[in-house]
Amino acid sequence: MTTPALLAISHGTASLAGQDAVRRLVDAVAERLPDVTVRLGHVDVQQPDVEASLAALPAGMPVIVVPLLLSAGYHVHVDLTESTAGLPGVQLAGALGPDPRLARVLARRIGELDALGADVNGPHATDALVLAVAGSSDDRANDDCRREASMLAEQLGRPVVTGFLAAAEPRLHDAVAAARGYGGAGARRVVVSSYLLAPGYFQDLAAKGGGDLITKPLLDADDPAPELVDLVVDRYLQCLDAPVASTL
Repeated sequence: MTTPALLAISHGTASLAGQDAVRRLVDAVAERLPDVTVRLGHVDVQQPDVEASLAALPAGMPVIVVPLLLSAGYHVHVDLTESTAGLPGVQLAGALGPDPRLARVLARRIGELDALGADVNGPHATDALVLAVAGSSDDRANDDCRREASMLAEQLGRPVVTGFLAAAEPRLHDAVAAARGYGGAGARRVVVSSYLLAPGYFQDLAAKGGGDLITKPLLDADDPAPELVDLVVDRYLQCLDAPVASTL
């Protein structure tokens, strides 16, 4: 039996830094799975798109499509589902989140703020935490992000609220403003935790969301976190172990 290819599908971005970060994640996955054909495509913004990516694989090779998306919204439930429906040998895996491993990466990103030095003094126990997420017209995706915020809160042992950059409420500015005044003890600092996969438009938007500090996205110029590589590999293996069903 031919080993299925792993077709990783990102959202796509015009940001060169974002493109590079996603590419390095896929390269790390390919290193982890040396006997698997690993390719990268995109559901929006960039080429090759899903159809072109599938067509570029060897004829007859089975494929597991792994969305490099943090939640299962319109792109997963509609775009990718329609693009793969009825294609023999093509399976669609689940989105990367919500998952406790993402919460661990988010927590590390918050901890990295300590390294910024005395100018910002790093995150403090009294700081409010707001998870910045892109937002979706599909509330299933928004619920996924709210669950990830709960996982991060459990990981850190402190409250985390969610602020959306588009399509859902509360918007990030409003969530930051509410968190800053929470408790009636006067204004306090707000740390924005970026629940975004890579640099790009939404990370730039989150940086303007009113927080005092903001973390890097999950992927950046550093090496991809092992947890992220594990997640992509696991989504692939889940389909490999259950070939008659999707992980959606």
